[in-house]
Amino acid sequence: MTESNIALEGMDAQRLRGIRRGIEKESLRCMPDGALAQSPHPKDLGSALTHPHITTDFSESQIELITGVHAGVETCLDELRQVQKFTLQAMGQEALWVSSMPCELPSDDAIPLGQYGSSNVGQAKTVYRSGLGYRYGRRMQTISGIHYNWSLPEVSSEAYFGLIRNFRRHAFLLLYLFGASPAVCESFVAGRAHSLQPLGPGTMGLPFATSLRMGRLGYQSDAQSALAVSYNSLEGYAASLHQALTVPYAPYEAMGVQAPDGHFRQLASTLLQIENEFYGTIRPKRVIFQGERPLHALRERGVEYVEVRLMDLDPLEPVGINARTLRFLDVFLLHCLSQPSPQDSPQEIAAMSRNQQCVAERGREPGLQLQRGDSTVALKDWGLALVREFASIAQALDAAHGTRDYSAAVAHAENSLHHPETLPSARVLQAMHQEFGGSFAAFAKAHSLETKAQELATPLEAHALAHFEQLAEDSRLQQRAIEEGDSLPFAQYLSQYLMPERLGRSS
Repeated sequence: MTESNIALEGMDAQRLRGIRRGIEKESLRCMPDGALAQSPHPKDLGSALTHPHITTDFSESQIELITGVHAGVETCLDELRQVQKFTLQAMGQEALWVSSMPCELPSDDAIPLGQYGSSNVGQAKTVYRSGLGYRYGRRMQTISGIHYNWSLPEVSSEAYFGLIRNFRRHAFLLLYLFGASPAVCESFVAGRAHSLQPLGPGTMGLPFATSLRMGRLGYQSDAQSALAVSYNSLEGYAASLHQALTVPYAPYEAMGVQAPDGHFRQLASTLLQIENEFYGTIRPKRVIFQGERPLHALRERGVEYVEVRLMDLDPLEPVGINARTLRFLDVFLLHCLSQPSPQDSPQEIAAMSRNQQCVAERGREPGLQLQRGDSTVALKDWGLALVREFASIAQALDAAHGTRDYSAAVAHAENSLHHPETLPSARVLQAMHQEFGGSFAAFAKAHSLETKAQELATPLEAHALAHFEQLAEDSRLQQRAIEEGDSLPFAQYLSQYLMPERLGRSS
């Protein structure tokens, strides 16, 4: 047992009840015909800059719903559903696209960037998105997902990094079990090199894919692939990011930070504009103070929680994820925390990347082999071995909460390894072919409209509606106060924000 791990025996019932979780859910706004809604963020939702629960992600057309921190799985999902109901009520004829892979998209430059008002911090958020568009293309940024934020009391930064290393080793299992993006609209890959096959009208995909979102079509970057970030310590991780945030990167220097007319194209010409640009299946996180850089917060106060970033939206679930999946994630993360976690190496990091691509594109392929150490192992066998190790953790969580739900979540996962036809990715393809002639766009559009109708069939209660209306009004006032409080020109504000000294100690 390495020092960076916490034995399960050290997790009593009170501590297990101390698990805290929150969800961030991204979704595109779409028109009734399935096309991207290009209208501004609905006014009734309040300010995307300051609202605590409703903002936008990359695009003005991409809503992000955020829960608070919860002790219970059900209360977390209940809040997400309430926020989603309020959002849907404010959207007029538009709906929330239920799939991670986008709806019918306009040309790249017609995808609107998120807008956050005239303040310096608001302008910086839009310029950051402009930079993402120049660097990776706007189309890629319209991919949506669910992030799961998770913590356990009394866990050191060292132990969280042990969890992260194990998570990355075993993430293939989550892609297999919960991947739900096996197909895409052909407009998404138009003009791009890809290995997808036609699956139906206007539809491309792969027959055994689980999560194209997490494969080569998704959040991938040739530039970032050169960033061999190690998760062996907070210091090493921070040093890798510090360099990427401060050393100019020639192709981005060639783009220029500003256009000849003075318009800002990107925040900086470094490999990463800001910390959020670093892609990963899981991130160490810390709540930041106002104006503080995330890397500074991590260096000064350590890891507070982890952010799981590889979960697809499940189009067949009303809010994109269900309680059983959250409980399985709790078990999975506790297993990652409680098992030995050797240091990673460049060779293992490369192997994990290959495994991720393999499962994303071919996860349900019978007999699929993955790399484990110096040999290969069948995905099914490796997955079953892991799931059987989860049983004692599920039992401990069940005892702590007076339930059988955690063990049921693990049993369901074991069944899914034996029956890949029951997986979300398989069910999406089955519904797509049986009900919609193989059309991904028709399938996702129908489920988007159906989900909206079902959610609005039971509107928010008056007190909940009043609560969200007040939050929206408060957020508008907060945005106005920020705008009125600005005193620096934007260029000066940006220069100060990006000063390397603000990233914390680099020794």
